[in-house]
Amino acid sequence: METYLDAYLSLFLLSFLAATLIPAGSEVLLSSLLLEGYDPFSLWLWATLGNTLGAVVNYLLGRYLLHFQSRRWFPFKADSLHKSQAWFGRYGVWSLLFSWAPLLGDALTFIAGVMRVRFWLFLLLTALGKGARYAILVGLVDLLAA
Repeated sequence: METYLDAYLSLFLLSFLAATLIPAGSEVLLSSLLLEGYDPFSLWLWATLGNTLGAVVNYLLGRYLLHFQSRRWFPFKADSLHKSQAWFGRYGVWSLLFSWAPLLGDALTFIAGVMRVRFWLFLLLTALGKGARYAILVGLVDLLAA
């Protein structure tokens, strides 16, 4: 049987991976752990922390990987990168509150690094968005399980 720490670390790791460019989802694990009786606040905290730190990886990739955009292996084409930068420039840093959204969120956090958004502001807005998403999920599971 899995220990409490194993469950929280598994949630942290899956939440971390879900926020990077690696496709993963943490909602099912979070929901099942809630239904098993794990502490909702602790689950929220671990999931938010993991997902936020995963977004930091995207930010750092965007910030420092841009030097390699002329290489064949670079994950984004110049045209799509310029369109993303224009979109981010139009909607601004507040769009990071939507960093929780599937696919869009990963791109937002990467582009924030490319656009050299101040790190503290990136971290604050990303954590708020991701924390709100997990709080809503915890609340929905609690409501549906009642």
